[in-house]
Amino acid sequence: MAPPALRRIRSVAVADVEAEKRAAAVAAAALVQDSSTVGLGTGSTVAYLLPALAERGLRLSCVATSPRTESAARELGIEVRPFEGVTRLDVAIDGADQVDPDGWLVKGGGAAHTREKIVAVAAERFVVIASSNKAVEALTPPIPLELLAFGLDATRAELGNVELRAVPRSPDGGVIADYHGAVEDPAALAARFDASPGVVSHGLFAPSLTADVLIARGDEVEHRVLATPSP
Repeated sequence: MAPPALRRIRSVAVADVEAEKRAAAVAAAALVQDSSTVGLGTGSTVAYLLPALAERGLRLSCVATSPRTESAARELGIEVRPFEGVTRLDVAIDGADQVDPDGWLVKGGGAAHTREKIVAVAAERFVVIASSNKAVEALTPPIPLELLAFGLDATRAELGNVELRAVPRSPDGGVIADYHGAVEDPAALAARFDASPGVVSHGLFAPSLTADVLIARGDEVEHRVLATPSP
């Protein structure tokens, strides 16, 4: 058992991270305008976004990137609709596992990265929210993957350094895995994944996808603007 002082230090650190997640989520909720169509991400930071949106009492029409986000949103009275008959979203908000200085993201710790990327691409403004521990100097493995079940062993052999994750398949039937090889050049690695026919999607999100990154550091929220939202 850890000494009492060590346990206390760890608990404070966890509390600080949770407070930062909440701060980033509240700041992102403030960017949403009434009557917007909103893409809702998945993960522990988005869990703070949903009540922040509900508290604003806006008229929103949302699409969710996972069944758990959809369920949580509905419980708070947020309207969630199927992602059908909708070609563009006004804004999408999601967390990230890693954010580098150039705006590259690693996402997919919650195995929802395929739907998250579809929603991010469909959004006029994609906003990323994160606590300070998610800001990194350089991206590191693992990189989440969603793979086709057909030819799975061949795809793993082609990519190398791929381990299957012990989780259920995605809502769309994909096999969830992680790439544990080097991430020296995110753009080159993303292109390699994109060129593999057995890769449904990967967790590398290019800076061009993101308009804003909100990173909470203690009591303050750093706002990085990567792209101007479409008019």
